This record gives sequence, structure tokens and C-alpha cells, in this order.
Amino acid sequence: MFPSLLYQFPTWIQRLYKGVVWRMNPSSKVVYLTFDDGPIPECTPQVLKILREYGVKATFFMVGENAERYPELLDAVRREGHAIGNHTYHHLKGLSCCNDLYVQDTNKAQSILQTMSFRPPHGRMTSSQKKTLRNLGYTIYLWDVLTHDYNPRYEATHLLSVVKQFTRNGSIITFHDSIKSKNRMLEALPQVIEWLQKEGYELGILN
Repeated sequence: MFPSLLYQFPTWIQRLYKGVVWRMNPSSKVVYLTFDDGPIPECTPQVLKILREYGVKATFFMVGENAERYPELLDAVRREGHAIGNHTYHHLKGLSCCNDLYVQDTNKAQSILQTMSFRPPHGRMTSSQKKTLRNLGYTIYLWDVLTHDYNPRYEATHLLSVVKQFTRNGSIITFHDSIKSKNRMLEALPQVIEWLQKEGYELGILN
């Protein structure tokens, strides 16, 4: 058993951080795979291939700069029926960035991505940034299960074990289509999908 705080924030912390979506409907046996930090040619096409093979959809929180650099990947994600979310243009750290710059950067990404779904890089932002983005109409998503696929200490088997231990109805599960996460994530992803399907979960998208 893994310490829960590393992978799933307790409900009381989620309630303190109001105005964001941590988990979807707990009464519905649907979970949501999400991928942060792409799209990049070294990883995103392989993620799409796996999702296609299993017939499931996911949500990609894209860095605007990457989407602008690789528009064919943005188009591929959209064409295959996946949802797209905003992860700022420059992958900004909200806690070390002024409100105006953060909002400007997010809006720049939005002009490319054309989505009002948003996830702050690193899962952190100031209350002012959150309030401003919500007033602009953004829906802010965090997560219910964080796989830590970016951590070089962990192997693919660890990611699968985390998903098995913490996934529940409505869980938003976070992976990364990034260089740092690539090998572990791509090895674990088919196993994760197979386990979710075996457990009777439907895989949905955030929009």
C-alpha cells in the first residue's frame, strides 16, 4: 500500500481548494485518463496508437508552445475524438508568476487550442489566477489519481499499482506525454487500460 497523500489528495484538502474539479461524478463508473505536457512527436503518437487499439478516449492538457510547434499532433488528437485542455503556453509555474502574465499566457494557449478546459502546470496556481480564469469561463481540472510517471525512481509496475489502489468512480487519472515520462508511461498504459476495462470502468473525456 502506498501513502495516499502522494497520489491522491484527501477530500478535506480538495474542499479547501475550491473552484476546481478534482473528481467527476462519484455515482458513475466512469474514469478519465489525462495526459499533460504534450504534444511531442517522441511520445504523443504512441499514446494515440495505444488508445486507438483499445478503443478508448482521453483528455490531453497541452502546452500551447508544443501544440503550435506540432500542429499535426494537435490535429491528430482532435481528429481521433479526444478532448483537449489548456496547460498554459509556456508551462508556467503559477506560484512564481504574476497574475497578468499567467492569464495572458493561458489565453495565448487558448487561441491555439480552442478549449476552455484548463489544468495548471504542476497543479499549482494562486487564488487570484484561479479566480481570474474562472471569471473568464475556464473550467479548472486537477486530478484524483497522480501516477508520478515522471519520477525516474518508479517503474511501470508501480504506476499500475497506484492506479489499482486509488482509482474509484469519477477518478481523473494523470499521466504525461513527455520525454521524462515516456518509457514508464508507455509500458504501463496498456496494462492500466486493460485493468480498468476488466474492472468495468468506462473511460470518458473532460469537456
